[in-house]
Amino acid sequence: MDFIRVRASSDGAETISWWTGDVYGWQHDDGPHHLFGFEGVNVARAVEVEGGWQLLTREAAAYLDPRTREIIDTWDNPITGESVEVQHVFNDPVNQRFGAYPVPTTRLGDQVVFNADIRLSYPSPLKVADYPRNSAGDTYRALELFQFFVQAKELDSGMPDVPAVFSWCRVSPWLPWMAMGQREGGLVYHCRGHKTSEVPERLRAHAGERFLHAPTGWTAPNMTSWTAFADKVGR
Repeated sequence: MDFIRVRASSDGAETISWWTGDVYGWQHDDGPHHLFGFEGVNVARAVEVEGGWQLLTREAAAYLDPRTREIIDTWDNPITGESVEVQHVFNDPVNQRFGAYPVPTTRLGDQVVFNADIRLSYPSPLKVADYPRNSAGDTYRALELFQFFVQAKELDSGMPDVPAVFSWCRVSPWLPWMAMGQREGGLVYHCRGHKTSEVPERLRAHAGERFLHAPTGWTAPNMTSWTAFADKVGR
């Protein structure tokens, strides 16, 4: 599968993806507001299995002050006036399976673009009755929109690890630690990044050694900001 070579490496080697961007918040009658910067790293290993591939990854990311771009540990919520502790992203694992269905592609001149438009709707791990300050609803609904850009000649070369740049947009509910309850509105993440061999030193220190290496085997379930919050406060 060509996409495995773009997203990771078909020979099982670890690949690093780094991204940077911003997070915006909106409500029906307010915003959008530029709430955070966002920077992260994902380390992946692709494993071929019967019927397809497993993509084994873990990722860490930091919320930043939108002006200084420094990592923040507390946040003054301009909507509620409350100061809250920031819960950064340490998701382990973030695994996926790929089967017989190809990822859609578009040819743009000498580039090929792979797009993965992921629509999510499933029972939230944070029920409103149990987490009234931290849950937007009993169903988690979000969009994860990825585009991966590669040179056609490099894709055609047969190399197991194809260089790529990518964009990522997520539309999601308020994060649990923002303590926004069931207020209408939500978040839009707008980020871009690339496969790289180097992680900025600040992010390396933030992520820690574990999050600079991919998992070696399949585990489940995946970690998200919602399950991480539930684990932190006690289910």
